[in-house]
Amino acid sequence: MTQQQRNKYPTPIAREIVDKLIADLGIQDFAKATIREVKQVAALAEKQSGVEYIKMEMGIPGLPAASVGVEAQVQALRNGIASQYPDIQGYPELKRQASRFVKAFIGIDIAAEGCVPVSGSMQGTFASFLTCSQADRTKDTVLFIDPGFPVQKMQLQVQGIKWETFDVYDYRGERLHDKLESYLKSGRICAIVYSNPNNPAWICLTEDELQVIGSLATQYDAIVMEDLAYFAMDFRTDLSRPFEPPYQPTVARYTDNYMLLISGSKAFSYAGERIGVVCISNALFLRHYADLSARYEGLPFGLVFSTRMLYALSSGTSHSAQYALAAMFRAACDGEYNFRNEVKVYGERARRLKDIFVRHGFHIVYDRDLGRPVADGFYFTIGYKGMTSGELAHELMYYGVSAICLITTGSHQEGLRVCTSFIEEHQYGQLEERMQVFEANNQH
Repeated sequence: MTQQQRNKYPTPIAREIVDKLIADLGIQDFAKATIREVKQVAALAEKQSGVEYIKMEMGIPGLPAASVGVEAQVQALRNGIASQYPDIQGYPELKRQASRFVKAFIGIDIAAEGCVPVSGSMQGTFASFLTCSQADRTKDTVLFIDPGFPVQKMQLQVQGIKWETFDVYDYRGERLHDKLESYLKSGRICAIVYSNPNNPAWICLTEDELQVIGSLATQYDAIVMEDLAYFAMDFRTDLSRPFEPPYQPTVARYTDNYMLLISGSKAFSYAGERIGVVCISNALFLRHYADLSARYEGLPFGLVFSTRMLYALSSGTSHSAQYALAAMFRAACDGEYNFRNEVKVYGERARRLKDIFVRHGFHIVYDRDLGRPVADGFYFTIGYKGMTSGELAHELMYYGVSAICLITTGSHQEGLRVCTSFIEEHQYGQLEERMQVFEANNQH
C-alpha cells in the first residue's frame, strides 16, 4: 500500500516520532525487536506525543498480589526471618505445601523433597537447563515446542547450549508424534520445553498430546521441562477445585522424566518477589547419571539441581517470599483461596480485545485448539491480511498500540502477541476508535 493510502486519516501518533525513535535506538528490523525495545519506543513516543499508549507488549501481572501471601510474608519479616539464610533445599513448609498443591490441582504425587523453591521460574529454567545439559554428555541440545518464551533461548545462549525448535502450529494432534520423534531420534536432545497454557498462543496441549510427549521422552530418555507459568488459566474449564478433577493437564501422567515449573508470578500475581518452585519427579530426583556423578561427587539429579546449580546461582531463594508462597499454596489446597477467580479477569479482557480487533479486519493467528476455539487468557495472537509481523507491529505504533512480533517467540506465523495484563477500562474505547482509523487507512 502507498504512503498516501496510509495517510487517508491522521494517525494518533505522528509517524515521524515513531520512525525517528526506532532509528535512534538502532532497531534495524522491527520484527525482531525485543520486548524491552518495543516498550522503550512506546514509552518515549508516549512522552513526546502526549498520547497514551495501549501497552500490550509486556507480560507483567496487572492485578494486586494475593493478600494471603502478603500477610504471611510481612509476618515472617516481623518475626526476623530476613536475618536468616534460607535452606538451599527450601523452607520445609513450602516444600510440603508445594507437594500438596501438585496433588490438589494436578493430581500427581511428588514428594516434598522434590519440590525446590527458586527465584521465579526464570531461575528455575536456567538451573534446569544447566542440570539437564550436563546429565549425559551425548545429549547436548534442548528442543523447544514453540512458540514460547523468548528469554529461555537467551538463557541457553548465555550458557552456550545448543537448541532446536519447531512451531507446533501445523503439528497438533496426531501429527505431533512424528514431528517430535524426528528430533528425538538424533539422540542429541537432553530436554523438551513447552508452556501449557502456551505463551504466546494460549493454545493448551491436550492429554493425548501430552501422552505423546511423555512416551517419546521415556523412549528417547529426554527430560520434559513443563512450564506452568499460567497454571490452571485455561478458563474454558474450571480447574480450581482442590483434590477434585478436572486437573491441570500434565505430561507427568505419562513419564517419570519431568520437571514442573510452577510460578508465583501470574497465578498469584506475586511477580515482584521472584518466587516459584521446580517440582522434580520422584524417579528423576533420585536418578544417578554417570556424567553428573563424576562431576558432582556422586550426587543424584535432584541434589545436583539444588545443592550445586541453585547454590552457585543464588545460594537459595528469598526466605520471606517462601513463607508467602507456602501460605498461598496452603490456602488454595484448603479451599480458602480460589486463585483462579482472582485471575480470570484476563480471560474477560482477552474476549473484549479480540472482539475489537476482529471487528476491524484483524484475525486471530492461533485460533483453534484442535476442534475448539482457543481459550481467552493472558495472551492472544493477531494478524492482519497483507502485513508481515514487522510491518504490523510498526504500523500499530502509529496508533498508540504496542505488541511484540511472533517471530521472537519461535513462531513461523505472521502476527503479533498481545498481552491483556495492563489493559484498563477506558482503553477499550480508545482501542475501538484507533482501530476504526487503522481499518480506514489500511483497507485494500
